[in-house]
Amino acid sequence: MTVTAEGLRIELLESASGTFFESGSPRPNDDCKQLLSLLAQELGKLPNKISVEGHTDSKPYAGSTTYGNWELSTDRANAARRLMQLSGVRADQVAQVRGYADQRLRTPTEPLAPSNRRISLIVQYIEAAIPPDSNTAASQEAPKEAATKDAVQKEPAKKD
Repeated sequence: MTVTAEGLRIELLESASGTFFESGSPRPNDDCKQLLSLLAQELGKLPNKISVEGHTDSKPYAGSTTYGNWELSTDRANAARRLMQLSGVRADQVAQVRGYADQRLRTPTEPLAPSNRRISLIVQYIEAAIPPDSNTAASQEAPKEAATKDAVQKEPAKKD
């Protein structure tokens, strides 16, 4: 977990001995299902929006000429979203589903490292509420100030 400009980033990293998806597949395995279900139960209690990202390593996808790491990373992120929404995350809580393929490697010096294959969940900061007519209120105050200044300037000077 890290705190970023977007919010709290939770990264589910694969390792050489543990994975979250079958190799080359967007289907989550049992470990992934269990972990995402637990996270969804807790995240669903929050008012925050959530973004879900999928990442792959740099190994070229060998399954097809029309399906590659871009599709795989996006499909995995979307599979994680679906699973989380079945387990507690509200439908209106998911703000984005993003696939990055191998464009944001966690370990750039080792493009084939298992830790580059991951799902990232970003619990976004809650934006401060801005009154819907805040510009109108500000523009209404400005003429009042101008009118007051004009009134002061136009008053005749008093003579003793």
